[in-house]
Amino acid sequence: MVSFPALEQPLNPFPHYEAMRRSDPVFQDPESGVWHAFGYADVQRVLSDHAAFSSRFSGDSPSETGQLFAASLINTDPPRHRQLRSLVTQAFTPRAVEALAPRIAALTEGLLEPVVPAGSTDLIEQLAYPLPVIVIAELMGIPAADRDRFKLWSDVIVSQRPDGDEDRSPGNQDMVEYFLGMIEERRHRPGQDLISSLLMAEIDGQKLSVMELLGFCALLLVAGNETTTNLIGNAVLCFTEAPGTAERLAAEPELLPQAIEEVLRYRSPVQSMYRVAAVDTELHGRPIPAGSPIVAWIGSANRDEHQFPHPDVFDVVRSPNRHLAFGQGIHFCLGAPLARLEAKIALQAVLSRLPGLAVEPGARLERMDSTIVFGVKQLPVRWQAA
Repeated sequence: MVSFPALEQPLNPFPHYEAMRRSDPVFQDPESGVWHAFGYADVQRVLSDHAAFSSRFSGDSPSETGQLFAASLINTDPPRHRQLRSLVTQAFTPRAVEALAPRIAALTEGLLEPVVPAGSTDLIEQLAYPLPVIVIAELMGIPAADRDRFKLWSDVIVSQRPDGDEDRSPGNQDMVEYFLGMIEERRHRPGQDLISSLLMAEIDGQKLSVMELLGFCALLLVAGNETTTNLIGNAVLCFTEAPGTAERLAAEPELLPQAIEEVLRYRSPVQSMYRVAAVDTELHGRPIPAGSPIVAWIGSANRDEHQFPHPDVFDVVRSPNRHLAFGQGIHFCLGAPLARLEAKIALQAVLSRLPGLAVEPGARLERMDSTIVFGVKQLPVRWQAA
């Protein structure tokens, strides 16, 4: 097994990405042996060419590795990937997601209402974190009293490296035991939720294995939590940094979906994805031997000057905007419609309810401890209270 190299976690990694695109766009770390792809075309290929670049952590079968994500969608290849994905697709179709809009709007209003008169808050703690957690917890049928555990567990997961050791962490053990208990409870008392639906599901006449069920639970927890939290937080940073942007979007809310796409490009909530070369192949003229681990740097690809004119400028009306923030190919993010909807509703409320929104002067923003996801731990903001 391999691990990510020890990388610095600056709040602004983009100058480093640019330097790598210019000097060594496909680079092998001599210490770890891990390959890194930084250019748009190379990242796009690594993410989409599953015949050459496998999503599996290792050559072992998922049930043998014992890894938390090994049997989940994100780390399987066809044909199993296609079978597993089909089981949850219906829950995340645009139509199914749109039906959640009234509930998301009500939750957003309930979270913002107490702080509107105050004129300041930590927007991550008050809105960007709890909103996606509540939505995904309700979809999974998780009791409200257990939601606080989600933050701890998902933070532990995104700070880990794919080196096979993650299941030994106490946080993961707690999560595995919790979901095993939840799965067992739903076996006896099924409900109208995703866990119950997955328990009932069959592929070729066979039920999902316990590892596959756990993989789904862990993936839904993180994908439905960290990424949308960071999308909302990163959007507020983008809107408040560029003079007049927040005011323009408040006055022209029809521009918000396009602005969200630019946030996804400019400050991608997922910065990197991991693959393994399935066969001897070549990338940007470099031979990549079979079995080689490779990191596709989405955050770098989305700033590639060959794909995006003036890539370091945040442009709310950028078009076209073929960013790779949700991945590419068969692993394109299943929850993209939900993330976009939650961000649109949350940000529209923020812009309309919090006039004059700005990051607190002098605030020291700290990046999350992860090479995979990208966002700030806290986001202290202020506005003109009525």
